[in-house]
Amino acid sequence: MGFHVKKHFDKVLDINKCHLQREPSNAIRQFIKEYALKNDLEFFDIRKGEGFLRTLFIRTSTQGEVMVILVFYYENKENIERLLNTLGEKFPKITSLNYVINGKRNDTISDLEVKTYMGLPYITEQMGNLKFKIGPKSFFQTNSKQALKMYEKVKEFADLKSNEIVYDLYTGTGTIANFIADKALKVIGIEYVSAAIEDAKENSVINKIGNTYFFSGDVVKILNDEFIMNNGMPDVIITDPPRAGMHPKVTEQIKKISSNKIIYVSCDSATQARDVALLADAYKIVKIQPIDMFPHTHHIENIVLLEKNN
Repeated sequence: MGFHVKKHFDKVLDINKCHLQREPSNAIRQFIKEYALKNDLEFFDIRKGEGFLRTLFIRTSTQGEVMVILVFYYENKENIERLLNTLGEKFPKITSLNYVINGKRNDTISDLEVKTYMGLPYITEQMGNLKFKIGPKSFFQTNSKQALKMYEKVKEFADLKSNEIVYDLYTGTGTIANFIADKALKVIGIEYVSAAIEDAKENSVINKIGNTYFFSGDVVKILNDEFIMNNGMPDVIITDPPRAGMHPKVTEQIKKISSNKIIYVSCDSATQARDVALLADAYKIVKIQPIDMFPHTHHIENIVLLEKNN
């Protein structure tokens, strides 16, 4: 129960304390490890495709809420219920206790059913004056305090005058879309994970925001001429893609749309640089602002403001 050994997908470095996450994270992790050893619950071996306990997710919010997701390789009702009941009794601070059965070769759970065993199927986070509901499959920045600074910088770069249509690509739970909505005419959010889109819509309702519209699906397929005709030509495009960056077809469509501004948020400056180079014949770099979301690591979030060439 620890970190992946560098350059080894199948080896885990055992640790006693992780300093990145507040309690009760460490206590929960250690308890599950000790429980597993005491009760002969096998840890999953990804090379052999054997074992019972596969992956553990622990998510905490600045509101004191805790989500735990245990991933098992196969169904064993008795062992699962015994472990989850014991965990719930030991840690009443857990506000959302969930589990997943994952018999696949990879660790992703986005295409699997998450079953809520105790508590609520989500936790909430506060961003400025806004509240955000975060489900088990929903992406949300891990460093909430720095994320708020990042969203404020995105808003500053956008410099909206309340009459613009904004597209928020890879919107996730609609954090950026909802954050900037008070300064826009309307905001269109697109996200691949359908569960995240449902959270995004609910986050707008929770915060009484009425000018956001969210669509689920692959940005490559959704962002076409018909979609733009139905939803309006964007004055500003905000894009916050996953580490792999944007598909070349997306960059081509963005150039075709020819919005006045593009704000590109990235967690991988290499793929960001690649995509910005693809846009270079139509857009120029105006501002760059790195955000240190992951202190004491080489990882950095980076915001680039692009404006259309004259």
